[in-house]
Order: sequence, then C-alpha cells, then structure tokens
Amino acid sequence: MSQSNNIPLGIGLMIATTFVFAVQDGLSRHLAGEYNVLMVVMIRYWFFAAFVIALARRNAGSIRAAAQTSQPMLQALRGLLLAAEICVMVAAFTILGLVESHAVFTCYPLLVAALSGPVLGEKVGWRRWMAIGVGFIGVLVILQPGIGVFEPAAAIPLLAAAMFAVYGLLTRFVSRQDTTATSFFWTGTAGAVAMTLVGLWFWEPMSGTDWIYMACLCVTGVTGHWLLIRCYEVAEASAVQPFAYFQLAFGAIIGISIFSEVIRTNVAIGAAIIIAAGLFTFWRERLQSRAD
Repeated sequence: MSQSNNIPLGIGLMIATTFVFAVQDGLSRHLAGEYNVLMVVMIRYWFFAAFVIALARRNAGSIRAAAQTSQPMLQALRGLLLAAEICVMVAAFTILGLVESHAVFTCYPLLVAALSGPVLGEKVGWRRWMAIGVGFIGVLVILQPGIGVFEPAAAIPLLAAAMFAVYGLLTRFVSRQDTTATSFFWTGTAGAVAMTLVGLWFWEPMSGTDWIYMACLCVTGVTGHWLLIRCYEVAEASAVQPFAYFQLAFGAIIGISIFSEVIRTNVAIGAAIIIAAGLFTFWRERLQSRAD
C-alpha cells in the first residue's frame, strides 16, 4: 500500500490511539487486580488473534499467504516476547499503578536507540548516546535508588520497556524480508497460542459485570491496533511517533481520577526528563533520515 503523508490526520489518529490504549490499560489494571493476570491477557489475545486473522484474510487473501515467511522462528519469538511483555506490564499496573508504570515505560524508545547498534548494526552517534544517558537519569530519578529502601517492584515496568524495545528491534529486523501484514499476523497468533497454553491453567470464574469490562478490554485492544495501523498508513512514523507520549498523560488522568493514584514529584520530573530525551532522539532520527 502506498503511504500518503497527511501529518495532521496522522497526529490525530496517534492521539486517539494513545487514548484508547490508556483506557485499555485502565481496564487491564482493574481486571488483573481481581483475577489472574495470565487469564486476563489470554482472553484479550483471543480477540486480538481473531482480529489479526480477519485482517490477514482481507489484505493477504488467505491465512496461508499472510503466514508465509522465511523466518518463522524469529516471527514466533516476536509474538512470544510481546505476550510476555504485556503480562509483565499488566502486573506492573496492579503493583505500582498506571502513573508510575507508564512513567518508567516511556524510556523504551531510548532503549531501542541504544540497542539498534549491536542488534541491527545501525549507527548511533554521540548526540543520541547523550540523549540515552539523560533519559536514564530520568529513570533513576523515578526509581530513586539509594533513597530510603529501594522497591524492587519499581523495576518491573523497566523490564517491560526492555522487552518491548527488543520486540521493536526484532520487528525492524524481520521487516527486511517480511511484509507488515505477515509480522502482524504472527504477532497475534503466536501470542494467542502461547497465552492459551499458559492461561487456561489459571482460569477463574468472572462476575457478569467484569465480563462487560473484559469485552470492553477486547474492543479497545482491537480498536487501538486498528487506529495505529491507520495512523502509519496516512503519515510518516517519524512525524507522529512523538505524540505517542500522550499515553502517559491519558494514563495518569485515568490513574488519578479512577484509581486514586498520586503523582509524586520525582515521578513527574523523571518522566519529563525521559520525554525530553526521547523527543530529541526522534528529532535526530528525522534529521538523519532526511540527510540520507
């Protein structure tokens, strides 16, 4: 599909995407607080896989065509890694809340930049390394190691960010041979199979009200991914990616208004440092892409 470059529409779609994903995170926080995390993620993946299969049949013509790849092990690894990352992040929501989890997770673009050299062989200049270093200062401001008793749980969203960064790098790597449709198909189906094999062992009966919340969780998951696909279809990724940070703002609003969370001063300062470093990294990437 030839990509247009309607940046205002792309920005609007990205902001809408972050809002939907923030709502999804709020629903995940509630359900995972009541039921086992693995079961919640499993049911969410069932609907995600159904969406992916329907999309594959429409765009690729058949499931076989969408699944066709010369690197099935890497594609399966991507799907497994994303499923594991979602489980870790949802667990972080229940332990730390939305505000602090999202504040730490926002460092994942910096991790992608740092790992793109050793993993993909991309050149990372000194300016980006400085931005990465500044970003991790922001992470340390949030985690506050050495101040009082360090809470190990604070490192959970950092682990999720590292897993998501590796997933993103693997996605870049497989895209050298596979189409986006193929990668998206493997993301949904491999994750669904893995979560079903694990999650069924942790099945718990749910109340009628929570089944409604679960249905909303599944709908927001599908809607969010559809909006994200549309976003990247209508505008350049480098132009709209900085607006992904709106998810932190929306997540904080939901965490404060619904779950009575609070924003500690160090979390606000650390998140601002991470976002500034991330925006600088995006800006440098865009300058470099224009130079190329």
